[in-house]
Amino acid sequence: MSKKIENSLSKIPVINVVYNFIKKIRIPGLEGMSLYDVLEMYGLGIVKGALTTRAGGIAFSFFMAIFPFLLFILTLIPYIPIEGFQEGLFSLIKEVLPPKTFDAVDNVLHDILNNQYGGLLSFGFLVSVFLMTNGVNAIFGGFEHSYHVQEYRSIIKAYIISLGVSLLMSFFLITTVVMVILYQFALAKINEKGWFNTKDLDLFYIGRGILFLIMIFTTISLLFRYGTKQGKEVKFFSAGAILTTVVSAFSFYLFGIYVIKFAKYNQLYGSIGTLLILMLFVWLNAIILLLGFELNATIYQLKRQNKASDIPN
Repeated sequence: MSKKIENSLSKIPVINVVYNFIKKIRIPGLEGMSLYDVLEMYGLGIVKGALTTRAGGIAFSFFMAIFPFLLFILTLIPYIPIEGFQEGLFSLIKEVLPPKTFDAVDNVLHDILNNQYGGLLSFGFLVSVFLMTNGVNAIFGGFEHSYHVQEYRSIIKAYIISLGVSLLMSFFLITTVVMVILYQFALAKINEKGWFNTKDLDLFYIGRGILFLIMIFTTISLLFRYGTKQGKEVKFFSAGAILTTVVSAFSFYLFGIYVIKFAKYNQLYGSIGTLLILMLFVWLNAIILLLGFELNATIYQLKRQNKASDIPN
């Protein structure tokens, strides 16, 4: 690590106490590396990795891929023999989106439903798959521009992997909606049997929230696992995936308060304010996703440096 930075921190009152404390904390699995080493390299990756610029690129591409992704899912609805799947999907989307934005999205969804494109082999469906894959590929491109990433894939291989990951993400979403429907059906049976009143305990909202968090965590872990060549070293329960999931959960709640209490986009810009809120929401979560990725990349880089230092000359 940088001796110059360490020497400067050790001379600053109060800061030197914190520095000495975190320098003594050892991180398991990093062969004796301290918490300070991780934080220093993590900060270096954030500062030199142009985090907000990468987040802006991801947010734009992901925003452009949202409605093609929904078109892809809605086209599959007739092939999913689950009663209430469409209502369950709309309910989940409403819970995920920031307040005051679902009405605009709902209009688009119903417009898509009223103008079907002829099934799985239609031109509209194939275009939606292409644009959906572009969104995932943009996320992977943002990962590869990290300060800590030094290995890159070819364009064709990256696009093929992006296609596979986007299809898996669609599968996770469909599975989550189905699980929510089955969970709701199970709660209704419990109420029917008279064992206890599940509504009094808010079991539906709690269970749906847990399923939603599992879907988010699984999707994030999938992105980190296949986002870069070095991602094959990342475990499913990684520090970056946990950080991203926890911070995202808090951001959903806090951003909702911000939109309701403080944001005045609709008053300033009219109906287009809804899109501005949605774009800001996507950009914020792109930053959170990159922060989690940078943490995993930092840990990977430190492990790699330790292995290199252990090799005798």
